Amino acid sequence: MDEECQNCPALCETRSRVVHGYGDVDADFLFVGERPTARADDAGVPFAGVGGSDGDGGLRRILERLGLCDVTSPAETPALENVYLTHLTRCRDPDRRPTDEEIGNCEPYLDAEIRMINPEILVPVGERALTELGIEYTTTPVDDLSLPADHATRIRGRGFELVPMIDPQAQTTDQTQVWLEAFVDLMASDYRQTKGRQER
Repeated sequence: MDEECQNCPALCETRSRVVHGYGDVDADFLFVGERPTARADDAGVPFAGVGGSDGDGGLRRILERLGLCDVTSPAETPALENVYLTHLTRCRDPDRRPTDEEIGNCEPYLDAEIRMINPEILVPVGERALTELGIEYTTTPVDDLSLPADHATRIRGRGFELVPMIDPQAQTTDQTQVWLEAFVDLMASDYRQTKGRQER
């Protein structure tokens, strides 16, 4: 993973650092967001600050409730178990979302992480991640994938299942609870049986 990537000149001007994936490299669960948050740009850890200003925000609290993040671990270096975090893009512009070209430039990094981690479950966080992962890793027509409609649903993928999540910053308390309950049920199931059923 290139720490000095220059593929997107405009983002090189605005980023503090390149934010590659972080977490358990043997994880079954891989969460993919759109772009680094401001805090992730400072800390170098994906999703830092998502959903609130305290701790690591909403996603960290969700992971703690699932037993995937040690509640005593530091905010800047959370201790994750069986989960890996990453983004479609590695660099942040504070004033705009990434372009299609920038997402395309980062695609080799994401592909490399997915191949390296070889997860069972992909969790697209937000509409853009659902669209990009849906195109690449499912046979479902992309026009049939959307949030909030697919929030907390299990979507058959090519070698994976996808369990989309509304961005924690936009979730209601009820939406968070629905996603948690669905994911707890998934974790208690034989979710590993999905691996290898279809060629990627």
